[in-house]
Amino acid sequence: MRHYVGGGFDGSGVPFPLVDPVRGTTAGEAPAASRELVDRAVDAARAALSGPWASWSPAERARLLHRIADGIEARFEEFVDAECADTGKPRELASTVDIPRAVANFRSYADLLVGRAERSWNTPTPDGRGALNYTVHKPLGVVAVISPWNLPLLLLTWKVAPALATGNTVVAKPSELTPGTACLLAEVMAGAELPPGVFNLVHGGGGDAAGQWLTEHPGVDAVAFTGESRTGSTIMRAVAGRLAPVSFELGGKNAGLVFADADLERAVEGTLRSAFTHSGQVCLCTERVYVERPVFDAFAEALAAGARELTGYGPMVSAAHRDKVLGYLGKAAADGRILAGGGVPRFGDDRDGGFWVEPTVLTGLPEDHPAVREEIFGPVVHLAPFDTEEEALALANAGPYGLAATVWTGDVSRAHRVAPALDVGIAWVNTWNLRDLRTPFGGVKASGIGREGGDHSLDFFSEPMNVCVKL
Repeated sequence: MRHYVGGGFDGSGVPFPLVDPVRGTTAGEAPAASRELVDRAVDAARAALSGPWASWSPAERARLLHRIADGIEARFEEFVDAECADTGKPRELASTVDIPRAVANFRSYADLLVGRAERSWNTPTPDGRGALNYTVHKPLGVVAVISPWNLPLLLLTWKVAPALATGNTVVAKPSELTPGTACLLAEVMAGAELPPGVFNLVHGGGGDAAGQWLTEHPGVDAVAFTGESRTGSTIMRAVAGRLAPVSFELGGKNAGLVFADADLERAVEGTLRSAFTHSGQVCLCTERVYVERPVFDAFAEALAAGARELTGYGPMVSAAHRDKVLGYLGKAAADGRILAGGGVPRFGDDRDGGFWVEPTVLTGLPEDHPAVREEIFGPVVHLAPFDTEEEALALANAGPYGLAATVWTGDVSRAHRVAPALDVGIAWVNTWNLRDLRTPFGGVKASGIGREGGDHSLDFFSEPMNVCVKL
């Protein structure tokens, strides 16, 4: 585990332990960047802005992104191993979602970049000779990319790819819990003929560490961050003085609506996926499900049975996160009912030292209960009934978050009526997490600022400039 600064690897810094979530044992260590190293990384990124990188054409940058994608594919199994070691997620998930999506991130932005055209206008003037107005997109400059622990490579590359596509330079800081795939990505960058300083990587924590020093740095021109809403607020304060633009994908307490006319079996299967994929440690996971009363009991029984039968799920990422989730379950057990799960599974082997929580289905809690209102980010879903469409929307839209929602219905008119009325950035109808990388991704309220994906990311990472030429 090394930093990557100015085109070279650096192992300096006080080491911190890396823990295997599956077994709870120390699996290695990584170096924490000093403030001086963060300064060096930002300086290297700023110097690269005026170096050869500044003259690279969009076509050259697109070819670079394809080389990076090729490099990840060439070391695919190494990336899968690192992702599983850091997060504890099942290998099937890492090999079919996380690593392929990282490859797709680079390829999709390469293709979008090549097909992107600047706009121009012929403008009349009083003398009849006219003027030509056209738009030029320029890079923001040095971009700090701070990525979370739940989808380490996927979300890191989701920001790095468009930042590089638009000509910026990057200083990336992965979560201190999951640095492995970021280190491999730096090795791929080193072999991809990237000018020194264009991509830099530093390791360490957030507060009074690499994360804070990076976001507060006067040489950083923009910040792209995925993580907790509270951390997003801290970063907002850090950049406020220099008015640096931010792109935030933050927390969620996502709702699902199940109407009586839905295909119940399909709704149960979809909710099992949306609630328990990666043990609920995905920002898009469903934590609240509101079910129309005539089918509530049948849905609850089927979902609880499905949760009890789940196998092959992974642990929480850390002991602290496991304890947080179990704390919510303790409160829920005292105030409501646990239909499935609610505890720690026992395996009878070394996994009993890991950070596991059973897939859990709750019901009977009031809407202002912490387990219903606050983001748990674990394998926990709460069920409650509703009677009318208006009530369902009011319940789904309540609370501080607004990232994603699901709607399960057999009525196409209702689908088109309800989905746009949800206060979220993404609404899925009769499916979950079906993504097109060209579409806008992000949330409202405490779930984020701005949109990622397709042209939306390219627009964030570039500054449009108007040029007017009098003819």
